[in-house]
Amino acid sequence: MTAPVRPLPSGAGSRTRRRAGLVLLLTLLAVFAAMLLADPASAAPVAPTAPVAPTAPAVDGNVDISIGNGSPSSSITLILAITVLSVAPSVLLLATSFTKIIVVLGLTRNALGMATSPPNQVLTGIALFLTLFVMGPVFSDINEVAVQPYMSGAMSTSQAYEAGVVPLRGFLLDNTREDELKLMIGLSGEEAPEDATAVSMTTLIPAFVLSELKSAFIIGLVIFIPFLVLDMLVSAALMALGMMMVPPTIVSLPFKLLLFVVVDGWALITTALVGSYGGTG
Repeated sequence: MTAPVRPLPSGAGSRTRRRAGLVLLLTLLAVFAAMLLADPASAAPVAPTAPVAPTAPAVDGNVDISIGNGSPSSSITLILAITVLSVAPSVLLLATSFTKIIVVLGLTRNALGMATSPPNQVLTGIALFLTLFVMGPVFSDINEVAVQPYMSGAMSTSQAYEAGVVPLRGFLLDNTREDELKLMIGLSGEEAPEDATAVSMTTLIPAFVLSELKSAFIIGLVIFIPFLVLDMLVSAALMALGMMMVPPTIVSLPFKLLLFVVVDGWALITTALVGSYGGTG
């Protein structure tokens, strides 16, 4: 059973009605005050305006944002420098004499039978400076016909590229075998150009790399032959003496070093590498 509901006192109902009336009165006063304080102009409707005919642009203040008619800005130069640095390793490996030189030096170290001497850092440094020595005339021509005119504002970016690629293309063509060039032209699916200078760089560079690897292996074979003969002589001598448990490479290593020093091997290899690019410059 539920408890009986107690009736409210007679005075409580009157007080509740008075409070509700007071709240309603205050609400009406607040709305009336807000309407009085509102901007009457904002409530008025805005008449539409007629469209204005387009006018010619004003003078731009003689501001030149192009990079072809004047010297490039420092920001453009910085962007180009970062771009060149990002692709420089690939260009250094594929479009210069670095590939042949580093391969020949590595084969020479293997022919001597020394896996870690000279270390890779030394071989890379030698190959780098020999590359700069061989490519010096080409880099000088590129700087003269493309880089300096572009920096002085006499050429646009495309014009500088077209002028700068000419000396590099000549170097690549002079040191690319005809067989490798025909091979890459056939693989590319392009029509054989009438003149070799019309071959695209994307076809010429792989052909140059293949030609350089072939030349490097030929030079490495010539270097390996005398050391191989020396290894065979030492091995035969050890077998004749009954010293079959002695590794022939350990015994032949001093004789290899002696032979290499007597014939001045590093000078011969450097002369052969630089002389193979005798037609450049």
